[in-house]
Amino acid sequence: MSDDQLADLAGSVLELEDLLDYQDGAIVSRTLVDREAATLTVFACDEGQTISEHTAPHEALLQVLDGTAEVTIDGTDYELAAGESIVFPADTPHAIAAAEPFKMLLTMVR
Repeated sequence: MSDDQLADLAGSVLELEDLLDYQDGAIVSRTLVDREAATLTVFACDEGQTISEHTAPHEALLQVLDGTAEVTIDGTDYELAAGESIVFPADTPHAIAAAEPFKMLLTMVR
């Protein structure tokens, strides 16, 4: 596929959560768009996996596609289920944990 995988999927009806399979003990990702204005990446996180606390210089929208995600933003905990979303403010500490396998779409707006 090309660097901009979204173009390769144009005209296709798809379920985003079907673009990645879970892998035992791992977090896997697939970047659909990586442009100056935005990045769209699908993640599949196995149970027990975490994305440790970090900050990013841009706002981001996390959309849970499958399962349940435990999200912490600036010390506040949230539990999100499939179909729910949350915004990460720019320059704000956040982390993600998988109490069960879950998939998400992360849209970073620059």
